[in-house]
This record gives sequence, structure tokens and C-alpha cells, in this order.
Amino acid sequence: MSQNMIAAAYLLAAVLFILALRGLSSPTTSRRGNRFGMAGMAIAVLATLARPGNHPDGVVMILIAMAIGGSIGLVIAAKIKMTALPQLVAAFHSLVGLAAVFVAAAALNAPGAFGIADATGAIPPESRIEMTLGLAVGAITFSGSLIAFGKLQALLSGKPLQFFGQHWFNLALGLAMVATIVLFVMSGTPMFFWLTALIAVTLGFLLIMPIGGADMPVVVSMLNSYSGWAACGIGFTIQNLALIITGALVGASGAILSYIMCKGMNRSIINVLLGGFGSDNAAAGPAGVAGDRTVKSGAAEDAAFILKNASKVIIVPGYGMAVAQAQHALREMTDVLKREGVEVKFAIHPVAGRMPGHMNVLLAEANVSYDDVFELEQINPEFSAADVVYVIGANDVTNPAAKTDPTSAIYGMPILEVDKARTVLFVKRSMASGYAGVDNELFFRPNTMMLFGDAKKMTEEIVAALER
Repeated sequence: MSQNMIAAAYLLAAVLFILALRGLSSPTTSRRGNRFGMAGMAIAVLATLARPGNHPDGVVMILIAMAIGGSIGLVIAAKIKMTALPQLVAAFHSLVGLAAVFVAAAALNAPGAFGIADATGAIPPESRIEMTLGLAVGAITFSGSLIAFGKLQALLSGKPLQFFGQHWFNLALGLAMVATIVLFVMSGTPMFFWLTALIAVTLGFLLIMPIGGADMPVVVSMLNSYSGWAACGIGFTIQNLALIITGALVGASGAILSYIMCKGMNRSIINVLLGGFGSDNAAAGPAGVAGDRTVKSGAAEDAAFILKNASKVIIVPGYGMAVAQAQHALREMTDVLKREGVEVKFAIHPVAGRMPGHMNVLLAEANVSYDDVFELEQINPEFSAADVVYVIGANDVTNPAAKTDPTSAIYGMPILEVDKARTVLFVKRSMASGYAGVDNELFFRPNTMMLFGDAKKMTEEIVAALER
């Protein structure tokens, strides 16, 4: 295949990637967007394998590696639960970062194989810049994503992990990394290359460790952006147009999504990039301590009676719904209520769950109509007119402390204003705090009834009571 045909194939792949991002922006077109993305990647891979000068043995090795990796991916995709998607995404981000590190290391070891060596066999300064930038961002993405995976998988505490002078130490590491990059660009000495990698890996750990669990959706989005920029930088190193375009698209879209989510949480995008948000507020009180406050609890029959006599119900799904796999029971409850003439809507917070769009995916899996699903800005004005709000595991995003308690770790985060409804039915296993470690004031409001138990079982019992 000629170079012109390769370039044309890469351009077609880039167009398909852009169409994929466009399609993924809406639930109604997401399947088509995925197909565009798959087609674009297939074209890009085939064009890369067909590039002039490729050694047959190298192509065979690539095909073998693709077969092994593809098989592992198929097994993971077949076995993964919807609740584990956030940590899966974080783990995949770490692999993208690690791949960038490996490619940069390979280019350092054999620059001629990548076409970046000059007449003397040395790597020119401009290529050193591209290599080390891709290396640094890739290494930060790798280690940061491992920490995100550990927090999401509950292998690490979801609370911010801090130490005295943390920000100054991170700043010193950042300056040291810039210095090693400059020294490598100027001298080409491999020692500075590996020092950059070591510092970047350490910095990735330290940037994500102080971020609390409630901010994990933004972290996943941010690491997605980092992985894209790492791929883009390495694309320049190996002179691969498709990788440059794809990396830039992922990096830019991830950065835009991070900014949108920061606005949704009232966070600073600068603090996100520096790994310092979610850690400056005072620590929350002990989880599940009610003190002398009273809690009103009820059973499925009580909830069914209230729901059946309502004219407008808003359902707020959260991570508890995902853990219990209650979305299908919730859809069934919605169908029963609609047959009774009840208006039913779903309210989605931008950071509900553990990654952007987590709740939307689960509801779509249960065939909940897209027309019934509303974002925070759309639905918040309607809570005051709702007879019942059915909260199923959405703890932090419904906590009034975000508006009333300046010492709270979630203070300033926009919430779903469910407390304004006439009655709030809150499904939860216990009085324990949410992922942010903050007690929910909503539990103690006079218009709240707690429904203690497994979210799926409780919802199924309510459906049974509604149908009696």
C-alpha cells in the first residue's frame, strides 16, 4: 500500500473517530457511535500493518500480540459486571499509559527502527521532546490509574490520603520532572529519560492518592484525557498520523468532559489537574452516627401505598442500584406506576455512580425510555412539585449538607434537591455514609422514610405490593 493510500486510510479512520464521539454524546446514537469507532480502529490497524517497509516477521508478531490481547479483552468483556465498569475503565487507562512508556523506551533503544535517528544514529532534539512528553504523561496516567482502580475496587480507602507538605512536595517533583526532561532534550543521556519516568510514576501516585471517593468520576474522566495526550505524544514520536489524531481527540474530549463535571461538582479544573481537590475541607463525622436524631423507617407495603397514591414520582438511581443490579426491577416498578396513571421521571446527577454516564448505561440496559431520563439542571426545578422521590442508593448526590454545612467534604457540590419533595423514600442497606464518608442529613428529615434492605429485593417487594 502506498504512502498516499495509508494517509487516506488514516484520514478516513479519523473521520470515523469523530463520528464515534458525536454518536456517543447521546444515548439514542451511542450504538452507532460505537460501530463508527470500531470501524475506524479496524481501518487504522490494517493501514498500519500495510505500511511500506514493514518486515513480515514484525507483522506476524503484531498479529500474535493482537490475538492474545484480543482474546483477553473478549473474556473480560464477557465476564465483567456493569458495576465493575468504572474500575475496568481505570485499569484500561493504566494500560494505555504503560503502552506509551514502552513505546518511548523502544524508540530510545532503537531510534532507527522508528525513523527518528539522524545521520549519526542519534535522536534529534525535537524527537526527544516528543518522547519525554509522551513518556511523562503516560507514566503519570499509568500510576494514577492504578490508584483510581484500587479506590474503585475498594482495595484502597476511598478517603483522601494526605501528608504534611503534600502540595509543596508534588510541586518539587513536578519541577524536577521538567528539569530531567530539559536535560534529556539537551544531552540525550538515557539516565535523564529514566529519571523522568521514575518521577512521573511517583507523581501519578501522589496526584490521585489525596482525591476522595466522591470525586472518582472526575478522576476517571481526567485520566481518560491523560491517556489520550500520552498516545498523541507517542504518535509524534513514531510518526503515526492516526495515533496523533486519535490521541488528540481522546485527550480533548476527556478534558472537556472533566471541565463539565467539575462545574457539576463546583470544583476547580486547576485543582483537578494538580490532584488537590476533594481534600481541603474538614473531615466528615463518623459514618452512621445518628446521635439523638430520629429516623423514620418503613416497609415495602408502606412505600407501595405512598407511590400508588402519588401523581408524580421522580426516581433517583445511584451506585446502590448498580451494586444490587436493581435496574430491571426499577423499570418494572415504573411500568406498574405508569399503568396506574402516575407520572414517572428519572433524575441523574452528573457524578452518580463511579464514572460519567454510569447510571445512564444501567438504565438503558433495563430499557428505560430515554425520554424519562433527565439531568440535574432539567429536573431540579421539578422536585418541589413531586409527590414522591424514590432514591435508590444515591447517597452523596442527594445530601443537603452540600448546601448547608461549610465543613462538609462535599460542600459546594450541586445536588439533586430531593429534600424539596413531599415525601422521600430512601432505599439503603444501613445508615452508613456514602462513598465520600459524609453522613446524609436527608435521612433525618421529617419527610424522609428509610427503606432498609437490598435495593433489588426492596424494589421487587414494592412491585409485588403495587400489583396486589
